[in-house]
Amino acid sequence: MNPATAKPDATPIVYIVDDDDSLRGALDSLLRSVGLQVRGYASAAAFLQRPASDAPGCLLLDVRLHGISGLDFQAELARSGVTMPVILMTGHGDIPMSVRAMKAGAIDFLTKPFRDQDLLDAVAAAHDKDRRQLEQRQASSGLHTRYAALTPRESEVMWLAVSGLLNKQIAGELGTSEVTVKIHRGNAMKKMQAKSFADLVRMAQALEQGGFRPRS
Repeated sequence: MNPATAKPDATPIVYIVDDDDSLRGALDSLLRSVGLQVRGYASAAAFLQRPASDAPGCLLLDVRLHGISGLDFQAELARSGVTMPVILMTGHGDIPMSVRAMKAGAIDFLTKPFRDQDLLDAVAAAHDKDRRQLEQRQASSGLHTRYAALTPRESEVMWLAVSGLLNKQIAGELGTSEVTVKIHRGNAMKKMQAKSFADLVRMAQALEQGGFRPRS
């Protein structure tokens, strides 16, 4: 999914990975009854072949699967950079297992049989989290696109300005005039769509956190 085209307001999807056909069917009916999209898979391998979607999603994952355990699959997804929120479910849960799942970032750990409302609450929390993640990635993508539109000199001026240097100091640093610095600084503000200098500073901080560094 391309974060630039993600739609946090699209109808959320629940992906169910459980090799129990009857349970998948029951969960499918419950979740569709509250207006959610549902995709069911009998194995982790089948889930990995799912088509891309631009809607918020969460994974309802059984702990005991044929081949790989749900806990191991959760860890594998995390290692591969998949950030979709995960809800674990099992008929044979114990405290150490639930602790491991939660430490690995699971939204909830449900022991079968669980109440319908408990599941729906967990799914709602998971979709809220993924919606926020989509919005953050979308905002980050827009910021990176705007930054890429800066010329090398505009980028230099921006980074020097947000580091605390005055226009006169930046001019001395770059061997140019203060008027030229003001022009580049104004262009950078406009292209970055910064409403204020403080706004530009926050954008620069976000860029650095995302791995961007001042251009040489």
